[in-house]
This record gives sequence, C-alpha cells and structure tokens, in this order.
Amino acid sequence: MQSSLILFVQSKHSSSKSEYHSKQDGMPTNMHKQSFIKGLKDRCSHLLQHPKTTSDSSQLVKVKSGGAKIILNPSHEEVLKWAESLDNLLGHKYGLIAFKTFLKSEYNDENIEFWLACEDYKKIKSPTKQASKAKKIFSDFVEPMSPKEINLDYYTKDTITKNLQHPTCSCFEAAQKKIYALMENNCYARFLQSDIYQNILNNSHDHHQT
Repeated sequence: MQSSLILFVQSKHSSSKSEYHSKQDGMPTNMHKQSFIKGLKDRCSHLLQHPKTTSDSSQLVKVKSGGAKIILNPSHEEVLKWAESLDNLLGHKYGLIAFKTFLKSEYNDENIEFWLACEDYKKIKSPTKQASKAKKIFSDFVEPMSPKEINLDYYTKDTITKNLQHPTCSCFEAAQKKIYALMENNCYARFLQSDIYQNILNNSHDHHQT
C-alpha cells in the first residue's frame, strides 16, 4: 500500500513536471519565432538600403594607371556625359583615366600619350624648354622606329621636322588634330561599348541612389 502511494505520488509529480516543462518550452518557442521574424525583417531592410555589389563589378571599376590602382568614383551624370563627346571624356579626370586604361588594354595607348604630350607642350612658355620638349616628343612619337611611333602621313611628319628648327607652340598642332580625329572615329566608339565603360556607368553612385 505504501509502495502504491509512493508510485502514485511520483507519477503525479512527473505529470505535473511534464506539464510545467511543456508550458516553459512553449514560451521560448514563441519568443524564438518572433525573434526570427524580426531578424528576417531587419535583414531584408538592410539589403534594400545597401544593395550588394558583385566582386566582378567592383574589380572592373578599379583600374590601374601608371602601375597604381585607382578607384573611379564619378557620378552617373558625369559618366553619361562621357558618351556625348570625346572632349567631355578627355576633359574629365576619371574619364581620361578610364580611356587610357582601355587603350592600354588594346596595346594602343601611344595616341593618347602623344595627345597629352602635345597638351603639355602648348603650356610651355620658355623657348629653351619648348625646344627641349619638342625634340623629346619627336623622338618618342614621330621619328621612324621610335618607341611609341604614331600613325602619321609623310607630309605631316615632314612639317613637324621643319618646325623643329624653330619650335613654336603650334609645332605639333596639325599632327595632334589628326590623332584626335583618329581616336574619335575609332577608339572612342569602342571604348563606349567596352566592359570598362559599361561597368563604370552601372556602378556610378547616382545610379544606386535611384
């Protein structure tokens, strides 16, 4: 009889204990669900506010210029203006870097290097420095078999050779115009279709804000 009473008490105790744990387990479960839903909402909100950029895209926006990595960060409006004219592209610091990077990828950067050298040359005021710079440009870009020889016709090369005898600020003007036209009618169109330009356009900061 005593054994039965002990068993009955233990059984009742076990039952009430099971019910107690059942109630206790129910509370954390509901709390866990609420916590999970809240966390999911927070995560979705975070993703909407901070769109993820793929590693491939970010790598394409980072370009190498002069051996150093440069991260381009133009606005969407600025990048769109690059497509309006070559003048807009070359007149923008990031546009110039992007264009030079594209030409280097095609092993065709001697034209932009010559054009930039001519731009620097026109700013020189000292006759002595002007003569020295003129000879440097000629030996680098114009002279046959020079390291970065550009594609110029015989007449234009002959004119530059004669101008070197008495260099002026317009010494390379005709040649610079021809090279500009060559880039505008050839390389510029390819640049606008290139992955470099398209990825800069897609990753420009105003694009993400909209």
